[in-house]
Amino acid sequence: MPQGAHITESRDDTAEQPAEQAVRTAADASGAATPDAAAGRVSRDTVSPDATSPDATGAATPDDAADAGSPTVELHDAAVRLGDRTLWSGVDLALAPGEFMAVLGPNGVGKTTLLRVVLGMLPISAGEVRVLGGRVGHANSRIGYLPQRRNFDSGVRIRGVDLVRLGLDGDRWGVPLPGMALLSRAKRAENEHVRDVIELVGATRFAERPIGEISGGEQQRLLIAQALVRDPALLLLDEPLNGLDLPSQAAITALISDISREQGIGVMMVAHDVNPLMGYLDQVAYVGDGRIVAGSPEDVITTEMLSRLYGTRVEVVRAADGRLAVLGQPEVRATCHGSECP
Repeated sequence: MPQGAHITESRDDTAEQPAEQAVRTAADASGAATPDAAAGRVSRDTVSPDATSPDATGAATPDDAADAGSPTVELHDAAVRLGDRTLWSGVDLALAPGEFMAVLGPNGVGKTTLLRVVLGMLPISAGEVRVLGGRVGHANSRIGYLPQRRNFDSGVRIRGVDLVRLGLDGDRWGVPLPGMALLSRAKRAENEHVRDVIELVGATRFAERPIGEISGGEQQRLLIAQALVRDPALLLLDEPLNGLDLPSQAAITALISDISREQGIGVMMVAHDVNPLMGYLDQVAYVGDGRIVAGSPEDVITTEMLSRLYGTRVEVVRAADGRLAVLGQPEVRATCHGSECP
């Protein structure tokens, strides 16, 4: 086994979610509205009581006060159970501020579960999880969360800028009326901040257009802006590259990498294909064959390791420019049934 890589046993623990269910699970761990808000339905589900403390509004108690030098996310010997079945055990992982981690693997093996644990949507059964220097749930207002992508119907008329603003005030019913944001100094400051975040993700040119009329890559930039609008210290992205063409995948990956490093934001991004991410990653958590391997790309993305995870030959080659590429990656699904799938 490569030095520095961690292997933990796991079973297939995530089934594909219908679009509406995916939006419900996106309910604001960070205080931001989900894409449902674009249709006038602001999803405000909370995380499970087991995962949140009495101070889950984001105010940390002295016991939870974040150490500026501590990792953004830490798992120590963590285990997750669903009923009488153990999904994970002995998981050790650490994400530092400004690091970009990809959670990789084939469909259906449980890549999303790690995000659910960090958000407090799924409690651990053993071990310890610390997020932003405190227990899970104590600082969810400092987490930006983008759930699995869904397309907007071409008839959706909400502007991109208003979709981003819902990340700030999505708990208030309805869409703000044009001009209302100018009525107070606070609203003007919010409006300026929204514009700054839109500029950060390179979406200024199309932010005034209806969200249903722009391309998938442009929509994704605005959704990332929505996740960033509260200035999070941690960004969790669930398959943000799905449905995008290769140029858009490359552009979104470069954008996320730049924001992570320049803003000092820890990023955990679930993805299906590692190749568009090569050259940008600091860490990889690879899920496959009932195990999770976490470490640097050089430790984890090897022919030996991936072949072992997938149970079949997977070739990892190094291109002339030094980048790794994965060839022959099979589509493997582990098995879970009905309520057994978290």
